[in-house]
Amino acid sequence: MLVDAALRALANDRRRQILAWLRDPRSHFPPQTDGDLVEDGVCGALIARKLGVSQPTVSEHMKVLAHAGLVRSKRIKQWTFYRRDDARIAAIKQAITETV
Repeated sequence: MLVDAALRALANDRRRQILAWLRDPRSHFPPQTDGDLVEDGVCGALIARKLGVSQPTVSEHMKVLAHAGLVRSKRIKQWTFYRRDDARIAAIKQAITETV
């Protein structure tokens, strides 16, 4: 089930792009007023702007990634910040390796 959700999430090129940006957020996003890019994650509004889509669209992409365990979310004030869950990503990679 863990692998299935991850593969569904990764089937979308925009979600894969978001994960790539979140690997090194300081290189891909400007500094934020609230929250540290690495420690707290990247604000969904910045992800939406960089991706060129609306915030509701990014929220849906991030919901899929979070459900698959690929990202974690954190609320600061009225904003939601996202960062990769690298430990979970490693576990998913291992599970895929063992399954195939």
